Order: sequence, then structure tokens, then C-alpha cells
Amino acid sequence: RRSGLTATLVGHVGDGNFHTILVVDPSDPRELRAANDFAARLARRAIEMGGTCTGEHGIGYGKLQFLRQEHGEVGVWAMAAVKAGLDPLGIMNPGKLGSPMPPEA
Repeated sequence: RRSGLTATLVGHVGDGNFHTILVVDPSDPRELRAANDFAARLARRAIEMGGTCTGEHGIGYGKLQFLRQEHGEVGVWAMAAVKAGLDPLGIMNPGKLGSPMPPEA
């Protein structure tokens, strides 16, 4: 309610996993800001409660900023080292864990 957004919540909550789907007008900067703020609050709250912000699908581009908070500097360093070993050209999941973002299309 606080955000003023419309959303639904679905998931397999028996294992604590849920997905919030926000309905946002992408042409409305206020709604986009409110949606981003809500998503950030939700991710931080999950991590602070001992959970994860990533669910079962891995980390998305929108949640990369929370990796260090969730896994610490050493954890992120280890992930980046594994990724570099498996993907030395940085072509898989560009923009994640140190590989460059692809140019805008």
C-alpha cells in the first residue's frame, strides 16, 4: 500500500519462495521510481531476514547491486573467479560478475 503500486504475489511459499509481479506504466517516471524503490526494499528485507533476493533463477541484472550485501566481498570475488574461468571471453551473461555489458542495440 505504501508504494501505491498494483501487484500480485505468486509462488511456492512452502519453501519460502515467492514472486512479486508489479503492474507499472513504463512511461510514468513516478511509477518506475516507486517500483524500483519497492523492489530494492523487498530485496534488502529478504537478505536481512537471512533469505536471498535471487530465488531459484539466479541473479538478474536488476538485483546485481545486492550481491555483495547477500554474499559478501569474498563470495562475489569467488563467483567472478569461477565465471572468468568458465567464460574467459565474457560472452555468457554479459554485464554480470565483471564481464562487460553488451553495446546498446
